[in-house]
Amino acid sequence: MGASDKMENAAEDLKGKVKEGVGKMTGDDEKVAEGKADQAKSDVKQAGENVKDAFKH
Repeated sequence: MGASDKMENAAEDLKGKVKEGVGKMTGDDEKVAEGKADQAKSDVKQAGENVKDAFKH
């Protein structure tokens, strides 16, 4: 996995955590769900990159 991919995944995960936190503070369940979805998407991308890396070595 390239460094830029890692940074993009980390940024997406952070964005999701921020959205989730804002949603919890404001009582906006939709924002909480969006934040969790962003984090899940980042996790899936990370897992895919890890599989690619495993086959490269």
